[in-house]
Amino acid sequence: MGREEIRMKRIAVVEDDIFMREELTEILRRAGYDAESVISFENAARELISSAPDLVLLDLGLPGRDGFSLCAELRRRCPVPIVVVTSRNSAADELRALSLGGDDYITKPYSIPILLARIKAVLRRSGGPSEPDILEAGGVRLSLSRGTVWASGRTAELTRNELKILAHLMAHAGEIVSRADLIEALWDSRIYIDDNTLSVNVTRLRNKLGELGLPEQIKTRRGMGYQYDDR
Repeated sequence: MGREEIRMKRIAVVEDDIFMREELTEILRRAGYDAESVISFENAARELISSAPDLVLLDLGLPGRDGFSLCAELRRRCPVPIVVVTSRNSAADELRALSLGGDDYITKPYSIPILLARIKAVLRRSGGPSEPDILEAGGVRLSLSRGTVWASGRTAELTRNELKILAHLMAHAGEIVSRADLIEALWDSRIYIDDNTLSVNVTRLRNKLGELGLPEQIKTRRGMGYQYDDR
């Protein structure tokens, strides 16, 4: 019998602006969530109830469907947490959205760290874990609880240091992460690590990814740090 995989938390994005929708889904995926978009706004309630996401990010200004009425219908028909993300910044709109069943109200433009923190808080209040267990980027899946990485149908076990390094790089996939930032992230996790130890662990991690057919997944950007390839 194969191992049971822990499912990533799924978040549905209901947003009509294509740029904002793509930005939100990318932010969520890099943070380790399974993000999906809803673009059929007139049938959004039925689609969301059928797909049963763990949380909904809802814009209020939707074509063909009022965001307030969608919020109210979702609250009547299912227990999914709803976080309103909108450019409407009046107290009256916020009060109305929360009264209709919204769990939180965030105005645009938003701070990405604050957005993610408030999503985690809503998931925590709703009874779900505040952190996703599985990260996925660039064809790689990483289980934080098991310390296991999957790619191309193969798996590898990681040490504690390797796990923390890969998780931090995957959470910032496509970005350049400095060595100092990696050391600081590991120190925050109460793992003592110096510059030489970091080099040794990155080399070991690259070797393990190479055994999975991904020898170039972590690139060195000279004078800047490391970059996880998310393509």
